[in-house]
Amino acid sequence: MTEVQHDAPPWPQDAVEVARVIGAWGIAGGLKVKAYAADPQALFSTKRWYLQPAVPQAGVPVKLVAGAPLPPVLRVIKAREQGDSIVATVQDITDRDQAEALKGARIFVSRGSFPSLQDDEFYWVDLIGLRVSNRADQVLGQVVGLLETGPHCVLRIQPPQVDKAEVLIPFVEVYVDQVDMAQRHIRVDWDAED
Repeated sequence: MTEVQHDAPPWPQDAVEVARVIGAWGIAGGLKVKAYAADPQALFSTKRWYLQPAVPQAGVPVKLVAGAPLPPVLRVIKAREQGDSIVATVQDITDRDQAEALKGARIFVSRGSFPSLQDDEFYWVDLIGLRVSNRADQVLGQVVGLLETGPHCVLRIQPPQVDKAEVLIPFVEVYVDQVDMAQRHIRVDWDAED
């Protein structure tokens, strides 16, 4: 693997994890990448992918590749969808062994480089942390994540009471009245459960 680049750009303040390297592609150092979103446009919107090592998981040994420091940033030459993954060629990764050494690395991009959305579209990362209340102004909790169910996404709401279970609300127009990003608030048509 090449040495760490001294001219690497600084880590972006608004970095968002969007994918991970799942292996090598081809013999010339291509990477196979798994995007976290069904529509991986965030990966295609920038030519700089910032890297961090894989997060160790309980019971899964971490494989270290001797003498292969993780580059802080990949400069993307070309990336495209191939099946359910992304294949990419990047500067300074020129053979299969170098690409394999990056397996498991987490890929981040600057939130500022994400493509623009329509007025009624939102990135998941922007919804996490928003306060949720219903039409009766009862606070239901805070968005802690989303689930992809196929036909639509579902908001995972953590109630303010620690002993209460998560509330799951489909993120569809029939239940979501308003998303106010400026106020960091979502108003829903949903009864509070006691």
